[in-house]
Amino acid sequence: MIKAGAVVLNTKIADPLRNAEEIIRQMEDHRDCGLLAFPELCITGYTCADYFGQDALYEKSLEALKKIADATAGLSGMTAAVGCPVRYGNSLYNCAVFISEGSVKAAVPKSFIPMYSEFYEGRWFTSGGGIAGRTIRINGEDVPFGTDILLSDERSGALIGAEICEDLWVPLPPSTKAALAGANIIVNLSASDEVIGKQEYRRSIVSNQSASCYCDYIYVSAGTDESSTDLVFSGHTVIAECGKVLEESIFEPSSHVSTALLDLGVCRYNRLHQNTFSSEETGKYRLISTSAQPAGGKGELNSDGLLDILRAENYTIGKNPFVPPDMEERGKRCRMILQMQANGLATRIRNTGIRTLVIGISGGLDSTLALLVAHEMKKLVPDAHIIAITMPNRGNTTSLTYTNAMTLMRLLADDVREVPIGDGVRSHLADIGHSGEYQGEGDTAYENAQARMRTYILMDTANMEGGLVVGTGDLSELALGWCTYNGDHMSMYGVNASVPKTLVRYICESYAHTCDNEELANVLLSVAATPITPELTPSRNGRIAQKTEDKIGKYDLNDFFLYYVMRYGMEPDKILAFARYAYDADKEMVRTALIRFYRRFCSQQFKRSCLPDGPKIGSVTLSPRGDWRMPSDLSAALMTEILEND
Repeated sequence: MIKAGAVVLNTKIADPLRNAEEIIRQMEDHRDCGLLAFPELCITGYTCADYFGQDALYEKSLEALKKIADATAGLSGMTAAVGCPVRYGNSLYNCAVFISEGSVKAAVPKSFIPMYSEFYEGRWFTSGGGIAGRTIRINGEDVPFGTDILLSDERSGALIGAEICEDLWVPLPPSTKAALAGANIIVNLSASDEVIGKQEYRRSIVSNQSASCYCDYIYVSAGTDESSTDLVFSGHTVIAECGKVLEESIFEPSSHVSTALLDLGVCRYNRLHQNTFSSEETGKYRLISTSAQPAGGKGELNSDGLLDILRAENYTIGKNPFVPPDMEERGKRCRMILQMQANGLATRIRNTGIRTLVIGISGGLDSTLALLVAHEMKKLVPDAHIIAITMPNRGNTTSLTYTNAMTLMRLLADDVREVPIGDGVRSHLADIGHSGEYQGEGDTAYENAQARMRTYILMDTANMEGGLVVGTGDLSELALGWCTYNGDHMSMYGVNASVPKTLVRYICESYAHTCDNEELANVLLSVAATPITPELTPSRNGRIAQKTEDKIGKYDLNDFFLYYVMRYGMEPDKILAFARYAYDADKEMVRTALIRFYRRFCSQQFKRSCLPDGPKIGSVTLSPRGDWRMPSDLSAALMTEILEND
């Protein structure tokens, strides 16, 4: 991870030495940053107009560059990108100049020079598009010059490309080619004047470019001190990472700095995972060595060191990465997921010609969501028929879950059935030589016989009624293997298979708040508040005794692990630090939970390998036919060893 900043300067128009002092002050004040980006032509000011032709201004600009370069000799680990006019041959170029380790490292010219509306840059500057392999003399030193330059720091893994303002607004921005050549950070030195609606557009193109290039993108525009003769400048900054805006500011006081931690591991994983992201530009760029230190100043950190950095930077990590933190956005997400599930189920029954659905209802979250999906599906296929069956086992099933199941079925299903399983389970256990009584912890035959009996009943009912069994198991259960093989693990179509448990709860709660049915709302909220349990062991005085999270850990933490393991391929010690920070939790507790997660995740692939069909909902899913292929005998030792040694 690299700490980077977008610096909006207090600029004095046509006073390079004074502007250099301000640039140096900001670098010294933010010496913990590995990369700082300053606005377009910040050394002179963007609005110098015809004054750009004055020799005196140009000479002072070079003097200012030297002054800044000398200052970086005492700022080990920092690279600064500043905007400055540069002469080459018979032309003047608008450049991003990189400075580090006491010297000017490179100058990258602007490719696209706007000459429309309020812009007249072509009056003073020449396009640098196509310039490659050149060098120029700046203050007696040969400096690489061209659009074929990337700045590289091997210690941090940073590979930095540059574009300038208008370069981003064209159909094929230079940053696209730079990213294909390996650039994982793009700086955009800009001087974009403010007009109504432009802020939203800038944010959109910056975030979209960071998404399509799987990169970190630092955009910084000239501030309010630029000339207001005809224009107003806002100092808009946007720092985005793979489509996510990390920091943004606009119309802040002079000398404002937006900083963010850039996670280059996120960029790397996305590029490796998305194999359509090619490397066709590799070899067309010059790599210029620079110093852009990693956060904390060290190339390698243990989880304690990373945790200190996350805390110091007030880094944003949500506890529930599958769930949007904004209430309005969360409601939209829940409605969209339910719509996707309903459409997937509707398509399946249209294509099979089967109009009867059979669903087992336990009064728990997963079967509740499956029943809601089927209910919503009927809006698409009105002649579908829902048979809901609850299958209690006296002594194990509590009155709370039983009552909730009966109410849900009455409100949402077409055909309500109750099939007690006690006698059938005892008969089966007797047939195989089991006493029929629960033998305590580890009696998996007793527990799983119930789950398989319920699936047996559902499957045979479906055959009898010419129907299709709708599966209820969710993504979190599949990840942890918390399902009975050939029991609740099996169905004819699993609508919840890519919905994590934390999100299942929110979908049910969201439906409760929008269904306009008080009785349904109350039972949905009751289900959401009920401890998660398979109810496969005897209850205690009518209360739930078997609580899933006592056995496999809290689902919110397991879902957190699942997200970062699968979405970003993140290292175990990094996940450990992220989880400790997000939950403000004890290291040993999180480490124990994460080791348990890895062991269960790696050992339970055999259940996922024969997963029924079901719709993909999010970017994290475990279908063996889609996103996740893994041998069933994979060892968790590599991951657990890293955690045990941290």
